[in-house]
Amino acid sequence: MAPRFPGPKQRPATAIMVLAIATLAFGGAQAQNSAVAPTPTYVRPVVDQVYSQLLAAPTVRKLLDAVKADHERSIEDLRMLTEIEAPPFKEQRRAEAFLVRMKALGLADARIDAEGNVIGVRRGSGNGPRLLVSAHLDTVFPAGTDVRVKERDGRLHAPGISDDTRALSVLLSWLKVLNDQQVKTVGDLIFVGNVGEEELGNLRGMKAIFRDHLDIDGMVGLEPAADGTVLVLGTASHRYEVTFKGPGGHSYGAFGQVPSAVHGMGRAIARIADIETPASPRTTFTVGTVSGGTSVNTIAPDARMTVDIRSDETGPLLDTEKKVLTAIDEAVAAENKRWNVSTLSASTKLIGDRPGGRTPVDSVIVEAVVRSNAAFGHRTLLVGASTDANVAMSLGIPAITIGTGGRTGGFHALSEWIDVTDAWQGAQNALVTVLGLVGVQGVSEPLLARRPPRAR
Repeated sequence: MAPRFPGPKQRPATAIMVLAIATLAFGGAQAQNSAVAPTPTYVRPVVDQVYSQLLAAPTVRKLLDAVKADHERSIEDLRMLTEIEAPPFKEQRRAEAFLVRMKALGLADARIDAEGNVIGVRRGSGNGPRLLVSAHLDTVFPAGTDVRVKERDGRLHAPGISDDTRALSVLLSWLKVLNDQQVKTVGDLIFVGNVGEEELGNLRGMKAIFRDHLDIDGMVGLEPAADGTVLVLGTASHRYEVTFKGPGGHSYGAFGQVPSAVHGMGRAIARIADIETPASPRTTFTVGTVSGGTSVNTIAPDARMTVDIRSDETGPLLDTEKKVLTAIDEAVAAENKRWNVSTLSASTKLIGDRPGGRTPVDSVIVEAVVRSNAAFGHRTLLVGASTDANVAMSLGIPAITIGTGGRTGGFHALSEWIDVTDAWQGAQNALVTVLGLVGVQGVSEPLLARRPPRAR
């Protein structure tokens, strides 16, 4: 494929197509229904020049041809990895298989770290930035789920096949073609298959990566996403498990003498449901699960619920969290007062803490992906959601999350599917974005700046 675009000498900066709204999933997390920031309509001349150099270089053109040629083989990796179940906290078998493939494709020193992440570094020519390129190993599906890949109607169907196994197979394809074509980047590429992105994994894998590696200069996360869609905002979240405890008793004999844990929980839910949050920054809450009680004729001695709170900014998140916790305390007091007792209590446990952040629209990493998208004929939409990139953003490290090609659907459902027809084009687009950031020896200098190592 030979993307075409105006060179830097034709205008001061390249005009970029802008798309106003769209909807898609990042890692199963629904992105906003509208852009979270205006897409740059022009990029700085140095960005334009780098991508002009890249796409004009015979070395890079051969590399992109190799991505296309490797497509069918990469689908075999996709099938193989998809059929290894990887529930949250049980990603080891898939990690081991991914590690074997990374080593076979040229990263001899790749390893599994203490958290369970697979990590391998493809060294650059020296003195360049260190860019993390990652996809998550885990899926939302529990152990025992049928993950066999089935083909019908031109699509591949299997739980987890697009979120995020497609991205894992693309990382492997990039590694193969870069080594086969002997392309030397200026900066280092840190290839990672990480754990803990889904559900209560709490981004534990990515938190460990940035805890243990203080010299990462930028991050490109790979998730299922439509062509041209770029995540630049990481939605923060706090999740709680709330347990209500009371003495319990017979529904008739103890009536009026003891409070009900279920009734107390119900009062809390009603109060939480009335909480008001700002529309901007987008801030949300929900009571996701409830359980409790022992029988229909028992005043419940216990009840449990989980609460999810999210916001695009930390202040409104903490404000809503405070309102939720206050609602729980008020509900317990109201249930105790109803029966003139003090025997109902509630305890809260933080079970999810995802930091949030935002990559500035005028940063080089955003202009780079906008320019690369334009080269491949795609309009860019800047959106927000919760992904592994949240961790980098919370640390002030330039980070984006992008797609890798193919049409996808049914995220987090047993009916999940992917149509890989011409999906190699998305893999090319994403790889060109990455190459512009780290530079290619003899072709282009890195756009991504080196940063001083962070302190522990």
